[in-house]
Amino acid sequence: MSAENIERSLVLIKPDALKNSLTGYILSQFSEFHTGLRFAGLKVVSVNLELAEEHYAEHYGKFFYPSLLDYIRGYLHYPENPEKRRVIAIVYQGKGAIKTIRDICGPTNPHDARIQRPGCIRALGTVVPLKDEKGEYVGDRVDNLIHASANPEDAEREIKLWFKPTDIPPAMRGFATEVNEEYFYYKDGAVSERYEPGSFCFTAPGHLVWKTDLKVLRQARQGQEPDYPVKAVVAKYLINKEDETA
Repeated sequence: MSAENIERSLVLIKPDALKNSLTGYILSQFSEFHTGLRFAGLKVVSVNLELAEEHYAEHYGKFFYPSLLDYIRGYLHYPENPEKRRVIAIVYQGKGAIKTIRDICGPTNPHDARIQRPGCIRALGTVVPLKDEKGEYVGDRVDNLIHASANPEDAEREIKLWFKPTDIPPAMRGFATEVNEEYFYYKDGAVSERYEPGSFCFTAPGHLVWKTDLKVLRQARQGQEPDYPVKAVVAKYLINKEDETA
């Protein structure tokens, strides 16, 4: 298979799927034997707020946005068990990966999935009614077990949001990388080149980074409007970081 024919997709097994012990079932649906797709990367993720906000950035301002953040971070399904709040993030690659995966997942809304694609993964999900502070119904949140990239552009953005280059074997990365030659620190939503008390160094000279991420960091340093939010660069480095206040 030529490199030009290979697609990549981000798949997230969400907290509701984990709570219902569906991980094995979901992985079996995407097995290389059945689909021809291969793992390119996999990690168990404690989802920080920055990562959740950037992943769902397109929904910012919608009535269900705060609930989405709590959902993907595991607060809704594990309110009393922080040690169980996690997501399994996977990069799959192969010919026609995006369509193959989305066909297996089924429609976004579980109600639609049960009608249109009975037996698909999301047919096992649920729809949760949301209420405002007065207790009045304002709409629904879909707990649909799994996320899958919608198109190649989304796949690239999402993979770079959740994975560092070194999380993926060199021959399977698919996106340009560059060796960083500078120090970058993060604190209170801001990036700097110098250490300050309470900040942490998320990339240093010699680290391999996504080329587009490094461009964004340089744009921000020079006072230019970055191609995408700096937070989208930093979020992956906050994954599973012990100091949750950073």
